[in-house]
This record gives sequence, C-alpha cells and structure tokens, in this order.
Amino acid sequence: MIVERAKAVFDDPEASKYVWGTGFHWYVSEEFENVGKVHELYPDKHLLFTEGCQEGGVKLGEWFTCERYGRNMIGDLNNWTEGYLDWNIVLNEEGGPNHVNNLCDAPIIADTKTNTIHYNSSYYYIGHFSKYIRPGAKRIALEVNNDNLQATSFLNTDDTIAIIVMNESDQKES
Repeated sequence: MIVERAKAVFDDPEASKYVWGTGFHWYVSEEFENVGKVHELYPDKHLLFTEGCQEGGVKLGEWFTCERYGRNMIGDLNNWTEGYLDWNIVLNEEGGPNHVNNLCDAPIIADTKTNTIHYNSSYYYIGHFSKYIRPGAKRIALEVNNDNLQATSFLNTDDTIAIIVMNESDQKES
C-alpha cells in the first residue's frame, strides 16, 4: 500500500515538487521491502517512520513489545528510512488518553494513581538505537549470516561505526 500511495503523489510532477517525502506507520505489515521499493522508485524523496505503538493496553514487563520495536526499526532503517518517531512516548496506566479510547502501550507509563513512572523494555530499545546511531549517521552495508539475528549498521559523523544486533530467539548466538 505504501508504494501505491507514494506513486499517487510522486508520479504527479506538480504534486511531487511540494512533497518532501513519505511518512508511514507500522500497522499493516512488516513488509519492509515495500519501504525500500519507495526509495528505489523515488530516491530523491525521504522516508520517515511517523507512528507506531503496541495496541491492546499497557503491557508492563513484556518483551515482545520491545522486540517489535527493534524488528521494525531494523527493517525500516535497512530500507532507507531516515528517522523514527514513536506515536506516544508516555501514556497513563490505562494506555491513554486518546480521542477514540483505543488503549495502547508506550515506552513510558505514567501511573497517575500511584505517581509512579514505569520504563518499559521498548524505552530501552529506542534508547539503544538513539544512543549509538547519532544524528547525521549514514547507513552502511552489513551482512548477517545467521537467521536468528537481525542487524543494521551506521557510520556516524565522528567516523565511529554503530552496529545494532537483535536476537529474538531464546538461544545463544555467537
């Protein structure tokens, strides 16, 4: 769907000259190659992930939520995405508020009843990416020869290399 929507705008020369790029969400699928396809078709346009969250209310202490963030960040960054914005970094203990009451999880949960802040695993995953992949970094090639590992790599402006590796399996990898 992202390819069709990008084509509708970028194939129109009059409309395309006013559009910087494509903002997208993760809700339909994890078909990251479609993000890359938009880049292949329109390499002068930008790609920005603009919204994602774990639906279904607060999930304190769960790991699958951070792994979803990691999997999506790696998949999108490896397909020319230039930035990553979360839908809402902080929600209350119920996973809101929002205007349609679709309660969600967030990297930070502010419990308004106990005045407690909970940092979910997704908070630390996002922090890991942003700590090591610095503003202005350029993605560089990386080959992963293990189906249990996902990875991305960047050359930072200070010539350091950041490599993010994720293992969603329960088995040790080397």
